[in-house]
Amino acid sequence: MTISEIIVAILVIIATVFTAATTSSIWRAPDALTRVNLLGTTVSCAVPILIVAKLIRDWTTSGFDANNLVRAIIAIAAVWIIAAVGSFVIGRSIYGVTVVDVKAGESTEDGSEPANF
Repeated sequence: MTISEIIVAILVIIATVFTAATTSSIWRAPDALTRVNLLGTTVSCAVPILIVAKLIRDWTTSGFDANNLVRAIIAIAAVWIIAAVGSFVIGRSIYGVTVVDVKAGESTEDGSEPANF
């Protein structure tokens, strides 16, 4: 194995550890809102690490290509932007479904009437 292959292998292992940690955390999460928030590690760290590993692998096999560099930068930026917006939208929709508005006069989860202040 060459040094570049070792670097690529280490990056893939790191991304795999991030993904496995996220998966085990999602299984233990108490509610849907927490599960959505836990995806941040995979999306913001593991996917860009895999893109960088692929970029290094391409550079070592076929040489430097500026087109691949630009595409990798755009892909990483797009993943971060889409993940931020998507996580926000999903989190807001889950929050709107799971939170009971006591001021609106809805009953609380234990069946009792809400307190009027």
